[in-house]
Amino acid sequence: MFAVKLIRNKQCPIDVPEGTQIKHGDMVLVLTDKGEEAAQVYLVPPQVESILKRKKVPSIPFLRVMTEDDIKEYENIKKMDEEGYKSCFQLIKQHNLQMNLIQCRYTFDKRKVTFYYTAPERVDFRELLKDLTKVFRRVRIDLKHIGVRDETSLCCGNGLCGRAFCCCTFKRQFDSINIKLAHDQSMPITPSKISGTCGRLLCCLNYEYKNYIETAKEMVPIGSGVMTVDGVGRVCGLNILTNKVSVKLSDGKIKEFPSSEVEMIDTDVNIEIDVNTSNYKYASMQQTDENVDIKQFEDDRNSSTGNI
Repeated sequence: MFAVKLIRNKQCPIDVPEGTQIKHGDMVLVLTDKGEEAAQVYLVPPQVESILKRKKVPSIPFLRVMTEDDIKEYENIKKMDEEGYKSCFQLIKQHNLQMNLIQCRYTFDKRKVTFYYTAPERVDFRELLKDLTKVFRRVRIDLKHIGVRDETSLCCGNGLCGRAFCCCTFKRQFDSINIKLAHDQSMPITPSKISGTCGRLLCCLNYEYKNYIETAKEMVPIGSGVMTVDGVGRVCGLNILTNKVSVKLSDGKIKEFPSSEVEMIDTDVNIEIDVNTSNYKYASMQQTDENVDIKQFEDDRNSSTGNI
């Protein structure tokens, strides 16, 4: 099986006619809903092929392997993308529109040009469109409003982990993310630690969340009275990754014990703990700028439109 990666590195199998001479790494032309597009073909590994077949991922039509002339034309089109971006950007500035132009893309047949933009509110670009038709003649113009997550997936880059963004490699749909995910995983509640380049909460907060919740259910709840080898105490924190609990003892000291070495007791333990700040191992790191509303990092209607 052969496939190509299009915008956002979306993996699409292609229908290659029998007898076609094609190999891994060739530049080919395919037909998408936008028109003719150029892409690099690659040979799909057997394991991935079985997944694509199981999920019944639809194939897209294959047109031909690109010739040297096609490749030269493709290079010219990429220059046209740059010039188109500059022209549209100037017109947006001229009309004083509250929209941020992200990218300009021509199809290979140059019959359509798409402008991707973000905007905090609905934009009336009728006058802009009139001017664009004067600059881009004999071509269909498409203005697409996208979200900030979509913007990041288009521009690509590396995340805090050092790897390429999930949204521009394998992630196809954006799951809902809220601040509770970070709280439940003992993450430091600071914007630089839990938000991505898009300005929204990290997608990866969702990946291991279920594991944290399931593990926490098997541990002694925070606030419970427990018996330890050092005496009676009260649980003031959980370290789910190491399966240990932090216990505040009667002398005021806080010690960490393996979860299996503490036993919950029914007796009321008269030891005060600060639940708001002592729940997590990283509690001392949890500092939030008072001037920052952490809610602004949660998903809203401008986070993702899926309009790519």
